[in-house]
Amino acid sequence: MWKNFKLNKFLLFIPLTSLMFCFNSPKNDDEKMQTIMVSVKNTLSYLHYSPKPINDAYARDVYKQYFEMIDPAKRYFLQSDMDEFAKHETKLDDYLNTGDLTFYKLTVDRLYQRVDEIDKVTQDIFSKPIDLNEDETLTLEPKLKKVPSNKQEQYNDWKKFIKYNILQEIESINSKEEAQKEKKDSVQKFKLKDTIKLEILTPQQKLTKATGEVKDNTFDFLKRLKKRKKMDWFTVYMNAYTEVFDPHTNYYSPKDKQEFDMAFSGKVIGIGAMIEYRKGNLYLGPLTIGAPAWKSKQLSEGDKILKVKSKPDEDAVNVVGMISDEAVRLIRGEKGTPVTLTVQKKDGTIKDVTMIREEVAIEDTFARSIVVNTPNGKKYGFINLPSFNADFENEKGRNASDDIKNEIIKLKAQNIEGIILDLRNNGGGSLTEVGDIMGLFMKSGPYVQVKDSNGKIEILKNKNETPIWTGPLVIMQNELSASASEILAGVMQDYGRAIIVGSPQSFGKGTVQRFVDLNRFLDTEDDFGSLKLTIQKFYRITGESTQRKGIVSDIQMKDFFTYADIGERFDDYALAWDKIPGTSFQKLNYFDIKALEKASADRMAKNTNYQLLLESAQWREKLDKEETITLNINKFNELMKQRKAQIEKFKSLTKFENGLQFMMYQNEIEREKKDEAFKKKSELWIKNLKKDLYLQEAMNIIADMNAKA
Repeated sequence: MWKNFKLNKFLLFIPLTSLMFCFNSPKNDDEKMQTIMVSVKNTLSYLHYSPKPINDAYARDVYKQYFEMIDPAKRYFLQSDMDEFAKHETKLDDYLNTGDLTFYKLTVDRLYQRVDEIDKVTQDIFSKPIDLNEDETLTLEPKLKKVPSNKQEQYNDWKKFIKYNILQEIESINSKEEAQKEKKDSVQKFKLKDTIKLEILTPQQKLTKATGEVKDNTFDFLKRLKKRKKMDWFTVYMNAYTEVFDPHTNYYSPKDKQEFDMAFSGKVIGIGAMIEYRKGNLYLGPLTIGAPAWKSKQLSEGDKILKVKSKPDEDAVNVVGMISDEAVRLIRGEKGTPVTLTVQKKDGTIKDVTMIREEVAIEDTFARSIVVNTPNGKKYGFINLPSFNADFENEKGRNASDDIKNEIIKLKAQNIEGIILDLRNNGGGSLTEVGDIMGLFMKSGPYVQVKDSNGKIEILKNKNETPIWTGPLVIMQNELSASASEILAGVMQDYGRAIIVGSPQSFGKGTVQRFVDLNRFLDTEDDFGSLKLTIQKFYRITGESTQRKGIVSDIQMKDFFTYADIGERFDDYALAWDKIPGTSFQKLNYFDIKALEKASADRMAKNTNYQLLLESAQWREKLDKEETITLNINKFNELMKQRKAQIEKFKSLTKFENGLQFMMYQNEIEREKKDEAFKKKSELWIKNLKKDLYLQEAMNIIADMNAKA
C-alpha cells in the first residue's frame, strides 16, 4: 500500500510516561479486544498530531470506512443487514470509548453467516449450466452498486461475478494459445528446431475448463474466508477507527507488526512487491528494485492480481476479493521455490508470471551510480536512490548520505559535467539523511521545518560547509516520490540549487509517523499490537506544507501515473495542506528555469514516443475506470479483440531506446566476473536505463544547463 512508507526515527521521541492506562490482564479474546479499543482511543486522543473529537460525526465516518473495508464490492451483506447495522452508526464513538464490542460482533457474526450462505449459493450456480450468451452486464465500480435488496438479487449478483471470472479465464486460455502460436510461427519462420506443441481447444472445451477453474477457486476462497479468525477481522475494524484520523495512522496486530518489521528490514523472502487492496481487488504496488517481481520485467505497478500459485504441485488460488495479508502469505514462501502470479494488465490482457522467491537483498535498496555518455559526446553522472535508508542500530551500518557521497566521489573521478539524482518511486525514509545529502551539494542552511501537535516548530539545518559537488544538478521525481524525497526535492528547488524534473507533482505525504506499542501502557506482558500514528508535519523552508500538494516539478513531464488516482490528495481523510511562516534562507541563482522549461517543452512536443506514451497512459487509465463490462461471450471477445488491436499501436514503445551509453566502474566490471547475480542485476538495470525516455530528456536538460552556465 502507499501508506507504509519508512519512518523517520530521528523525530520519534515523545514523552510517554504520563500515559499509563491501567487494565487488568485480559482473560479471553473479548477482554483483549476491549482493552485494545480503549487503549487505541486513548493513544489517538493524546498522541495524534491532529486528534479528532470522538463524536457522532466521527462515528459516521468510521461506519462508512468500515464497510468500504469489509465489503467494498457489496457482495456479502443484504439491505436488511445494512438497515440493522445503521442503528449503530452514531454509536461507534461510544463503543470506542468503552470498549463495547456490540457492533463488531454483530457485523462479523453476520459476515460469517452470509459467507456460509454464499457458499451454498455458488454451489447451486455451478450445479447448473453457465450461459454466456445472455446479454448481461456487470457493474465494476462499487460506488454505482447497490447492496442486494434480497437473497435472489444477491444470487444474481454472484452469478454475474462468476460469469465474469469465467470470461477472464477463457481470455487467459485464448492469450496462451495466441502466444504459443506466435512463438511457433517465429520458430518456423527462422527455421529453428520446432518442439512447440499447440493445444487448440474448442469453445466448449474452453468453457468447461474455465468453469472448472473458477469453480475450484471460488470454493477455495470461500472456505478460507470462513476460516479467517475473528481477531483478523478485529484488526480491520480497528483500522476503520484509526484511518479516519488520517491514512497513515494504523493499528497493527502482533502478527501484522511482525510482518511490517520484516518488510522494513528488507529480509522478507518473496517477490519484492507491495500488495494493495483497492475496491475489492488486489493490485501490485511499488516493485523493489532487484527483486524477483522487478527482475521479471513482466509485472508492473497497478497490475491486478487474479491468482497465486504458491507451490508447483498445488492449484492456483483465486485472490480476487481476498484481503491483502492473505494473498501476501500465499506469495511468500521458502527461498528458492517458485511462485506464479496470474495478473490482469491495464490493457485487459491476462498473463501468468512465474518467479523464484528470494531474500530481497538490502543492497538493492542502496544508492547506485553510473556514467552516462550522450550522443553529443558529453559525460554525466546518474545516481539512483531507492530510499533514504539509515541504520540507527548499527554504527557500521549504511545510510543514504554516505552512499550518495561515495557515488559522487566515483563520478567526479570520471570527470562528469553534471549529476542527475533519481528519486522516482522513492517513498522516503530517514529525515536526517535529507540534510546530510543536501550538504553534499551546497553549503549550510535550513532544509525543513517540523511542527508537532502543540504547534511547536523546529527548524532542521544542514551544517556542512564543504559540498563535494557544486556543478549542474537535476533531480527526477514522479507521483510515487514521497516524504523525505519531497523534502529533498523541495529544499533544492527552494534554494534554486537543482532543477526538479518529472511528474506534475509528487505524492504529497507531508507527515511523520511513529510506532507505539500498546502494551507499554498496560500492566501486562501480553502483546496487544502497536499503533502507527501521525505525530508531526513537515513544512518547506518557505513555510508551505508538502501535504497533499507535494512538490511541483520545474519541468513537467506526464507519465503513466499522472492519469491515475495516486497521491495523498485522493484520500478523504488525509490531513489538510497548510502553511506556517517561512524561515530565512539565501536563494541561489544557478539557472534560468523558464528558458530550460521552454526548450524542454519544444523537444517533448516533437517527441513522437513521448506523445504515444501519453496516449497509451490515458487509454489504459480509461480502461481502469470503466464502470461496467459485458458478460455476453461474443461481445466480451470482441472487446478483447479491440483492446489487443489498440495494444498493437503501442508496441513500438517496448522497442524504444534513448541512445544513451552507460559505463560501469572498473571494480564493478571485475565484480561481474565473480558475481552472477550482480551481473544480471546490472545488465537488467542498464537495459531499463536505455529504455528510459524521461532520463533521455533529463540529459538534454542538464546539457542545456551546462550550455548556459
